[in-house]
Amino acid sequence: MERFDNIPETALNWHQTGVGAVLATVVETWGSAPRRVGAQLAISGQGDISGSVSGGCVEGAVITEAVEALEHGQQRVLEFGISDEDAFAVGLACGGTIRVLLEPVGAVMPEGILVDLVKARAARIPLVYEVNLADGVRRVLRDGHADRMRMDRSGFEADGEIFVAVHNPPLRLIVVGAVHIAQALVPMARLAGYDPVLIDPRETFGSASRFPGETILQDWPDEAVAKLGLDARTALVLLSHDPKLDDPALIAGLNSDVFYIGALGSKRTHAKRVERLRLAGFSGNQIARVHGPVGLDIGAAGPAEIAVAVMAQMTAVLRKVGPSKA
Repeated sequence: MERFDNIPETALNWHQTGVGAVLATVVETWGSAPRRVGAQLAISGQGDISGSVSGGCVEGAVITEAVEALEHGQQRVLEFGISDEDAFAVGLACGGTIRVLLEPVGAVMPEGILVDLVKARAARIPLVYEVNLADGVRRVLRDGHADRMRMDRSGFEADGEIFVAVHNPPLRLIVVGAVHIAQALVPMARLAGYDPVLIDPRETFGSASRFPGETILQDWPDEAVAKLGLDARTALVLLSHDPKLDDPALIAGLNSDVFYIGALGSKRTHAKRVERLRLAGFSGNQIARVHGPVGLDIGAAGPAEIAVAVMAQMTAVLRKVGPSKA
């Protein structure tokens, strides 16, 4: 999914309260479609909706078809073409075509599968939902489809029959050190779809006035990351420049499967950091996971440009493309 949402949760609630629910999913697109593959819309038996499968141009038809599908207890696959003339109204440069799968919950999508999906999302467990449009077999998987999950790319398999919907937890950025770079990095990360968290026990630095509206934990980093938990959808960036703050979080990060670890400091500072980690028992391969000095080498000068370099490097590591070291 392109952003974390509560569409499956809403559909499950409607179903369990007796209202009835249909999940509509974009399964294929051509041209300049308004939503990417995997985008979802939940429709209740009363015609209430949550989410979207387009910029608003086909939702009315989808709702009508969904209510009928719910009444008959059958899946439907809809196809819509968006003309160049209508495209401008939904913010497109040109027209496109989308295919939408309708799945009445209970009748077509088993309630148990949706329950498992919702539980996994709440626990930040990445998984995929597979549906075979030919024979109707549906299942959720925690293993397999590694490339799809890494790229957040839902879509059909090569056979053209099995659709794979990726349900990843939201990307999360944990920043240790509420410094000037963090003031630029946090809003950039939020725009890129991350859920950022700041950690800094120093009240002067980690204050609401410096980071309005952001989540700030004024705990020691080792305690804070233990509370938050570290997983494969988490990036850890250390900016405090103080080993007493950075190192405990760094050690926690190296003992986890976070997808990115970056640490601020010069090459000399990083060399000292590497030696501390070596003495702490980490291997060369483990230490090599730390990107230091943090960020791509773009000649950044100043907090905002450094933040850009960090975001670029995080993205490269996440997508496993291009250079990832400074």
